[in-house]
Amino acid sequence: MKQSAPASSFMLNRYELALVIITVFWGATFLIVQNALAHSDPFVFVAMRFGCAALAMMLCSLRILRGLTGLEVRAGMLIGLCIFLGYSLQTVGLQTIASSKSAFITALYVPLVPLMQWLFLKRPPTLMNWIGATMAFIGLVLLADPQSMDGGAGMGEWVTVLSAIAIAVEVILISRFAGQVDLRRVTIIQLATASILAGVTGVARGEGVPDLASPVLVISILVLGLASAVIQITMNWAQNHISATRATVIYAGEPLWGGVIGRVFADERHSALALFGAVLIIASVVVSELKLRARRRPRGSAAN
Repeated sequence: MKQSAPASSFMLNRYELALVIITVFWGATFLIVQNALAHSDPFVFVAMRFGCAALAMMLCSLRILRGLTGLEVRAGMLIGLCIFLGYSLQTVGLQTIASSKSAFITALYVPLVPLMQWLFLKRPPTLMNWIGATMAFIGLVLLADPQSMDGGAGMGEWVTVLSAIAIAVEVILISRFAGQVDLRRVTIIQLATASILAGVTGVARGEGVPDLASPVLVISILVLGLASAVIQITMNWAQNHISATRATVIYAGEPLWGGVIGRVFADERHSALALFGAVLIIASVVVSELKLRARRRPRGSAAN
């Protein structure tokens, strides 16, 4: 019989490794979205992106929808609402603020998850969870170059704050429903919900239909659609087996991978301070899994 690794092991298990891999893809989406927004309005783009993802999931899993339950519909719609708010508001914010400022504000979801999990699910994080999440947040601040964040907060900053809150709630909801629902059915519902809500919002805002003859836009929609489907079902699967706090610290590597991809494909450069922030993020993953052990009192010792 195969024994599981001890909780204090520094080795990543397959669920954690899967989240690391999707976080790399997640980080790459920043560059793709920035290029695509030159050819489409934000909400219409989000609608097409998640519509493509939902369609891809349905084509692969059409039969399983016959067993759809009421709980799965509710779970999928709630998570889909958070996906819609998180991705749409972040996309809108990127139109008016610098990407470094967006990365810093979005990073607020790292410390928000253990706090909101404690407040709403009554699951207090451990001390090392708090330290790991704090290290990840500090690392993200350094990676985003806070010195560039001059000026007051405008609409772009505030909508990005709201997107960070939505992402935190999404992570918590995925853990909340883990083990109670079918992963593929819930993923289809949440992707479709995000697409429909973004489409309705785009129409209400008077956004026009983009030029689908643009190869940049079409390729971006297809790539992001397939990536979104893979990312969401992997998150649902992996968070069946690891805590929301642990998952959040891994997700904190998103801007790190975004920076690496930006450096390779867009020649974006980072300061020594930003690189130190990247090291902090990596270290936070290890720290968050350390366990504090109380020192045992020798048998027979008298109490003071």
